Amino acid sequence: MACPNGPQDDMRIDYPGLLREPLPSGNVRWRVRHEKDKTKRTLLNVTPDHPLFLEYYDAARAGISLAKPEADKPSAVKGSVGWLVELYTEAMNTMNRQGQMASATVKQRKVFLDWFREQRGTFRAATMPPSDLVKLHDLKADTPGAADYFVKAVRAMYAWAILRGLAQSNPGKGIGKLNIEGTGATAWTVEDLRADRDRHPPGTMAHLALTLFMFTACRISDAVRLGRTYEITRQGVTWLDFQPVKRGPKRVRISLLPPLQNALQSGTVVGKTCLLTEQGKPFQSSNAFDDKFRSWVVQAGLVDAEGKATRSSHGIRKAAGELLALEGASQYQIMAVHGHASPKTSQVYTDGVDRDELAAQAMTKLARMDW
Repeated sequence: MACPNGPQDDMRIDYPGLLREPLPSGNVRWRVRHEKDKTKRTLLNVTPDHPLFLEYYDAARAGISLAKPEADKPSAVKGSVGWLVELYTEAMNTMNRQGQMASATVKQRKVFLDWFREQRGTFRAATMPPSDLVKLHDLKADTPGAADYFVKAVRAMYAWAILRGLAQSNPGKGIGKLNIEGTGATAWTVEDLRADRDRHPPGTMAHLALTLFMFTACRISDAVRLGRTYEITRQGVTWLDFQPVKRGPKRVRISLLPPLQNALQSGTVVGKTCLLTEQGKPFQSSNAFDDKFRSWVVQAGLVDAEGKATRSSHGIRKAAGELLALEGASQYQIMAVHGHASPKTSQVYTDGVDRDELAAQAMTKLARMDW
């Protein structure tokens, strides 16, 4: 396969289904045959010398015509930080459409990278020194978590750029975290769980949400999409079977325990997903549901001095893991329930059928809880 260095007439570009079509005007049009339907041809809005060519080519092979990249507009000077941010943003959108990056990740990274462009938009991306990035990192020192995620987003962008020959070094590499004391979401205590459950009785969406998180230990990105289409029956027992949205975790298969079954049956509104809005529709995003969930937490009295929620849905996931451990579940059983893929050395024991059995054993420990 020849590497695309430019759209020269004598260049051989060996990509299956790629068509170079000279036009009467003297220009050249590039189209791609559909991978499964050779009669269908999709227009490419970039030429083979464009750094995003492979992303556009892969989409076209699936019959998707991506819009012209923003970086082709005169808003960003080629080779600048602004130019690189625009290229990477388009690449993230493509990865999201292909299921390779979560929408929440794209949205969060874009916020920090847009700020990066505002601060250093005209600076040459290929020569960005780490010291300049440290200065920007320090500007966000009042919010350590945001400062660290900013560097993480820039580091990810440069890693992507280096692989495509758009940068030679990664300025984010080696920059330490400010939020070194952070331990993530606060795990709910048994008292927290009882307070929320007592405030939101069976039949309410708040009670179903609490129960869903407690008896699946899923992430919020998975909770908003779980529904009957993810249920399977094995030996007369109903299970939930889903692949987490987040990249990296293993597929999760856990039995649907009585407390969750009861909560689902207590609901008065039925829809495509377990969790529904007041209008009976699925939540449009994890963020939309998170706002609603935090309002339920506030109603349960789990607030700080300013009346803001002190507990999150992810904290229930942590609580489930801790309670499993207290009930005697092994590390590998907890890994199977949570979909964790590490530690790598023990991964072989939690794959395939063994992983299903470990999850089943672990969930029975929760089934004995008085809910």
